[in-house]
Amino acid sequence: MQIAIGGVRIGYDQDGSGPPVVLIHGFPVNRTMWRPQVAALRDRFTVVTPDLRGFGESDVPTGTVTMDTYAADILQLLDALGHQRFVLGGLSMGGYVAFRIVAAAPTRVRALIIADSRAAADSDEARQRRYAAITRIQNEGPDGFLRDFLGPLVGATTKAQRPQVAEAVRQITGTPQAQSLTAALAAIAERPDSRPLLPSIAVPTLVVVGEEDTVTLPAESQAMASAAPHARLATIPAAGHFSNLEVPEAFNRIVREFLEALPYPRASTGT
Repeated sequence: MQIAIGGVRIGYDQDGSGPPVVLIHGFPVNRTMWRPQVAALRDRFTVVTPDLRGFGESDVPTGTVTMDTYAADILQLLDALGHQRFVLGGLSMGGYVAFRIVAAAPTRVRALIIADSRAAADSDEARQRRYAAITRIQNEGPDGFLRDFLGPLVGATTKAQRPQVAEAVRQITGTPQAQSLTAALAAIAERPDSRPLLPSIAVPTLVVVGEEDTVTLPAESQAMASAAPHARLATIPAAGHFSNLEVPEAFNRIVREFLEALPYPRASTGT
């Protein structure tokens, strides 16, 4: 489905019934990465999975975007769908966007799930790598960049025992346009440091990380969980950066247990 928000079409799915749970995808994939979670949660929850601007069925950005741009798109989408309060989750870049939503609209977030992401801003070295990738995409096109970028995203155990998952990630990625990739890379490079936000997060928070994640290290997830006052850490063995796709059974169980323990009426809607 698509909806027009401020002149931009945003792709999204909404499935299930019950309290709303919003899941934001990582880079460079799209909302279809959450299919295992939608299937596991839709019997008890309304699961909303948007495409960030430039990915999936959302419009390609025509200029500069920031994490706040993505956050504003999602908040406007949720306004249009009638969800005033919601559980918010994001993986990798989706976690960066989730932090900006918390910063912009803290009273709307009922609970928070941050998976395989980090609160810290890029180091100077990491920022330089992002801009080198932008230059490569502009000069060579996206194919070579995507091939090299996607390789490290799944863990060693997944590569050895579940090679079909790596292929599934490639299929989910599809063929995003160069402008979508470069705009997102610049937004990631220039994102603010969200570590000062962590102590003020007043809602239940679940931090999830794959034990074999070499992109956002488990130690960073532990630091986030320690800094947020109502957070706990869940580590998924034999999973890398895409823990929700690599070991979906464990990911779904952890998330569902977290959601079912939250203090809201089971029959509530978006309010």
